[in-house]
Amino acid sequence: MDDKPHRAERAWPIVGVKDHKAPSVFRPESLLREARRQRQLPLVAVPEICVLDPDGDVVRHLKRTGAGRIHEGWACYHTELLAFDLDDIGEVGIVGCAVGAPFAVLVAEQLFASSCRLLVSVTSAGQINPIGPTPYFVLIDRALRDEGTSYHYLPGSTFAAAPDMSLLDRVERAGRSLPEKLHRGSTWTTDAPYRETEAAISRARELGMLAVEMEAAALYAFGTTSGNSIVCFAHVTNSMAQTEGDFEKGEADGTKATLALIAAAARGWQNDARISDDA
Repeated sequence: MDDKPHRAERAWPIVGVKDHKAPSVFRPESLLREARRQRQLPLVAVPEICVLDPDGDVVRHLKRTGAGRIHEGWACYHTELLAFDLDDIGEVGIVGCAVGAPFAVLVAEQLFASSCRLLVSVTSAGQINPIGPTPYFVLIDRALRDEGTSYHYLPGSTFAAAPDMSLLDRVERAGRSLPEKLHRGSTWTTDAPYRETEAAISRARELGMLAVEMEAAALYAFGTTSGNSIVCFAHVTNSMAQTEGDFEKGEADGTKATLALIAAAARGWQNDARISDDA
């Protein structure tokens, strides 16, 4: 019996032969069109600034306080988009619980296809190299590619870097006055949080990773190939539950600090947008 069809190619599927410049047959615009038709939704653009909230703490806070409203035009099959008003920024959109690289990029693709111009991701993360007592934020400038999604957007490499370092510089400056400490550095993106072995953690530590999370490498790879503005933060809240009382985010599950961080990121982006508009 010929078993050739069942033999896996050595480099398939993640780092196999891929044409990263080839257009995709399946596009987010097409899915959104059909979802909108089926659900009889109006064609309404999402806010220019949108947020991914993988833990869902901010989304739950907005719902509890009545500050968030369902966006009537968001046609995603898998999520809902809340719109809310952020002080001195204006209307912002937020999607909760899009955990992990594939889900985060799926939503990101659809947001940018729906008129988003800046996407901010704030995900909880485990501490790898201690740089202070938790919780604190890390502005991610590059992420170790230990997931699968990024390899469909960029050729193989160790890291995926933020697509716009000048944007990160502005965001970093805007975040200097935040009440919760903001650091800048690299993280380890993994698809398998329950396979964070001692050896894997040691390797990430040796590479200088500050924290481990599940989305940044893929989001940055997508941002690099698409030219979209994406800023990723890690909210370092835990040491992977190695001590009791871990995972504390602070006041209101960290929502106050997170909203201040989102506002800082928005200010950094808006400053550049105003300069571009004036040019």
